[in-house]
Formats: sequence, structure tokens, C-alpha cells
Amino acid sequence: MSKRPITSPVSTPRAQIVATTAVAPAASHPDAAARSAFSGPDLARRQLLAHSAALALLPAIAGAATLASSRAQAQTAALPSKPIRFIAAGPAGANADLIARLIADPLARQLGQQPAIVEPKPGAAGAIAVGDLMQSPHDGHTLLVGVNSLVSEIPHIVKLRMDMAKVLMPIAELARGGLVLVGHPSFPANTLAELITHVKAHPGQVNVASYSAGTWSHVLGLLLNQVAGIDLQHVGYKGSTPALTDVMGGHVPLMFDAIPSSLPLIRAGKIKAFAVSTPRRSPVLPGVPTFAELGYPQLEALAWMGLWCSPDVPAPVQARLRTATLTALECTRAARSPARTWLRSRPATRRGRDAGRPEG
Repeated sequence: MSKRPITSPVSTPRAQIVATTAVAPAASHPDAAARSAFSGPDLARRQLLAHSAALALLPAIAGAATLASSRAQAQTAALPSKPIRFIAAGPAGANADLIARLIADPLARQLGQQPAIVEPKPGAAGAIAVGDLMQSPHDGHTLLVGVNSLVSEIPHIVKLRMDMAKVLMPIAELARGGLVLVGHPSFPANTLAELITHVKAHPGQVNVASYSAGTWSHVLGLLLNQVAGIDLQHVGYKGSTPALTDVMGGHVPLMFDAIPSSLPLIRAGKIKAFAVSTPRRSPVLPGVPTFAELGYPQLEALAWMGLWCSPDVPAPVQARLRTATLTALECTRAARSPARTWLRSRPATRRGRDAGRPEG
């Protein structure tokens, strides 16, 4: 067998890579050609060409990274380029609307003093509000204010056409607080024990309202039925406002509601309070006992209100929104509003028992 030198197509000024291979005779094994493709000079040639191609790609990769960084900076700088729109997942005057109006202007000022728009969107256990968010441009100019039940309890109780945990990204926890069991002033009970006795004496005849099916307002009624051995009949509403209107009008005698929306009515004597779900008595309702005090620790519960966006809002925009929101919350905590008793200032994450549940 004769040998011949093969010069690599890639060389340096100081040295030249030379490989040697055997020239196979005509009657060689049928697999010899296949083996030669992965050995000797062919392998060296392929490796050198691959290294050259990789080196040639480096400027393109660096350029792509620079372009991505420039785009991220441009996206952040572009916020806000128009008024910030806040969708409140509930009717006008309900808790989401209260919190949205409390935070909207301070947050807009933090982002450059752009005007803010708050739009209440009740109905379908929050799905109408979320649908509006999904149909809006995903650029950070449209945000949602809604309770954590949107991604925790509601999907397990109400049939929805979307996976709330996948279409919502929490930006920050805006407020947190417990619920209060309230009733019409004429309801024939003034304590929780008297209420339970009355319901047991009238099985299946006493209704309890919730501000939406699937929320803590609904779940606490179910828990009270279970632990107290009673059968309150659930009546779901599209938010606190219409539910409280019916409680005040005597159309439904009882309701589990968030403290901020019920507080002015309790103070005005238009409804009365039986117990709160907070671990300790609420500072704004010091005369109302907790469920735990009354022997029902199973009804201890807190709900939180969050600021949400679409998950595909650019990460730099989400980060800017989060920072501005936390700063705005600190500036708003001293505001004169019943909702200020709920205000928090902490980021929200997707970790925890419930998707989107804040840490702590």
C-alpha cells in the first residue's frame, strides 16, 4: 500500500498540519470507505472546519446578545408611553376597585406621572377581567388588580376556559386581610352561637351570600356548614357591591365579605358583624371576636389582593413595575381609606401552596 501526504485546508504561518492515510486497494472491505470518513485526514478536516465555523459564529452571537440587551432597555424605557390601565376584577365599589383606585395614581406617578385609568370588570368569577387583560397588549400598560383566589380556589370550584395560573403573573401583593361574617340588622341573632342555633332551627331556609363563587367568601360559608353542622344555602354574586346591597335590603340575611368594603356599613349600622377570620381581632373592628376565639379555628383565613400582568410582558418591564409598585405602596399606606388597613408592600412570587401566593 502506498502513502500520500494530505494537507489540511486550514493552516497557520508557522506550521502545516499533514495527515497520512493508506490508499485502499480495489478489493477492500465494503465498510472501509465508511470507516475512513470518521478517521484520518477526514476527521482532522471536519474538526478544523467545525472550529472555524464556531469561531465565525462568535460575532453573530455577541451581536444577538447586544441586540437583546438593547431591546430590553428600549422596552423598559418605553414604559409608560401611554396611560396605565388597571382592570379591577369586580364591580365598582368592591374591594378590587377600592385597592386599584388607591394604588393607581401613586403607581402612575412612580412610572413618570402618566394618567391612570381604573376599569371595574365583574362577572364569571374574575374570568371576564382576566380575559380583558389577555386581549390587551402585553406591554405592561394594562394590569389587573384581583384577589389571590383567581389562581387558587376559583379554578377548583368554577369551570373556566383558561388556566388562571398560566395566564397570570403576580407582580406584587397590594393588600392582605381577613373576612367578616355580616348580617342584616334584623337577623334574629347577635352572636355567632345564636346564629348557629337559629340556622339549625330552620334547616335549609337561611341563605349566605358570597362576593363570587370559588373565593374565600364562598369557601368560608362551606367551612362553617361543615364545622358547625348547619346548612346555610350559598348565593353567589358578581362582587361585594351587589351582595351587600341585597344584605342591606333584607333579600339575603348573611354574607362573608372582606373587611374594607363592609366596614363603612358596619359603622353606619346598616349591617352587623358576627366574627372575623383574622388570627387576631381587627384593629378597625376591635369589638368583633375572631372565629378562633369562638371555638372555630378552622375558619381562620386571610385573603390577599395582588397586582397581576400577562406572563409574556418583558421581564425588564415586570421588574420596573414591581419596583414602582412597592415604592407607591409605601407612599400610600398613610392614605385615609378603609382599604389602607389591608395595604402591604411586598413582591409576589409563584412559589407556595397556591400559584402566585406571596411569600410570608
